[in-house]
Amino acid sequence: MQVIYERCCGLDVHKKSVTACIITPEGKETRTFGTMTRELLEMISWLEAKGVTHVAMESTGVYWKPIYNLLEETGIQPLVVNARDIKNVPGRKTDVKDAEWNADLLRHGLLRGSFIPSRAQRELRELVRYRRSLVEEQSREANRIQKLLEGANIKLGDVATDVLGKTGREILECLVKGETDPEKLAGLARGRLKKKRDQLVEALVGIIGPHQRMMLEIQLRHIDFLDREIARLDKEIEERMRPFAEALERVDEIHGLGRRSSEEIPAETGTDMSRFPSDAHLASWAGSRPPVPGNRSGRARVLAPAFA
Repeated sequence: MQVIYERCCGLDVHKKSVTACIITPEGKETRTFGTMTRELLEMISWLEAKGVTHVAMESTGVYWKPIYNLLEETGIQPLVVNARDIKNVPGRKTDVKDAEWNADLLRHGLLRGSFIPSRAQRELRELVRYRRSLVEEQSREANRIQKLLEGANIKLGDVATDVLGKTGREILECLVKGETDPEKLAGLARGRLKKKRDQLVEALVGIIGPHQRMMLEIQLRHIDFLDREIARLDKEIEERMRPFAEALERVDEIHGLGRRSSEEIPAETGTDMSRFPSDAHLASWAGSRPPVPGNRSGRARVLAPAFA
């Protein structure tokens, strides 16, 4: 079989150890290293001393990331390979170590590296994903508040569309302070809720105990905290999205996408569409839900021209 890379290395990466197998014209050599940064740098120095040009490792959890971060600063080309692709290649023997097998497949050009974005895009992606987690946590906390109100026989959610809107928030804060008079609470109504005053009075008749007031106070503080942190992330993401400004404006025109969703797409995919073989691959990377039932890549067909 034709040799594609004369000096290559296969890595078997675990949480606390990395087994590296180098294959060169001089022969094969295997060593095991720890995963602390100093030990990984020692491994990289060994690879460089052996003239290794390409390294392959499975995309196992997050354990490949520290190695990739260090390798991309060198002249060695790292390949992160889907574990399924390695296992699906015929000929693997049970007595062959994973590192040796990876190195042998890489040597003959049988491995295809996954797309790994640049460091700047990886950092942007981490920020966007973390913001999404905080937004989801905020929604869960809002659901907990709704559940608590139901347990206290308070039906605010049946009258107010947004329990945490201006009116709802003032009512909740008054409940925390011990105010239980439905007439006084309903008097806080603003906007369209003023027309529903009688309904509000009925909805606010309940029995809220001291422990529920304490829980409600904690939940409101948690939501305020999440608001501040999400705003902080919004600002940082906005700064980092400047290189994508033109593409972002075009994506933002797609029906059904809000500003944050529009930011998530280029953060996940970048703007180079040539790396995606089809619109289905693009939809997978973007995490895009189909706008029409049964049309799983419909939105992706709109996204591709936006980045063209």
